[in-house]
Amino acid sequence: MKDILPDLCDLYPKHVQIADPIFQDFGGRDNFHGEVVTVYCFEDNSRIRELVQTPGKGKVLVVDGGGSRRRALLGDMLAEKAAANGWEGVVIHGAVRDVAAQAQVNLGLKALCAHPMPTEKKGLGEVGKTLSFAGIMIANGDYIYCDANGILVAKQPLALP
Repeated sequence: MKDILPDLCDLYPKHVQIADPIFQDFGGRDNFHGEVVTVYCFEDNSRIRELVQTPGKGKVLVVDGGGSRRRALLGDMLAEKAAANGWEGVVIHGAVRDVAAQAQVNLGLKALCAHPMPTEKKGLGEVGKTLSFAGIMIANGDYIYCDANGILVAKQPLALP
């Protein structure tokens, strides 16, 4: 699939934020974009579990897991649920697991790393919070564009080249 981030950076250099290049691709799609739905959760994926069960057409779930590399916030079952409900992708400032299975799911997925340990389910987390990680600030309702070149965030939808 065509790289879109370089072209968007050429077209909108003053209207975008670029995340620090700390993320890896784990999903079956390496090019995805959409309206942002934010969630903050540290080593507890309860809110992610709730969100991926809702309709996500045209949306990307952006998760700030505090950068934890000790617990995986998304596994293959939740990724499959997200894809089945139309989510375009998930960006996780944290870890994922079941990476071989997730590579087969029609979902964009970027995360810091893989880790086999699941999270604890305590019902913690905050949906709709403005997040700050990887040198960017991202709010609920922003727009995110992801490909093999990285992650770009804008306040409004950008016309794709």
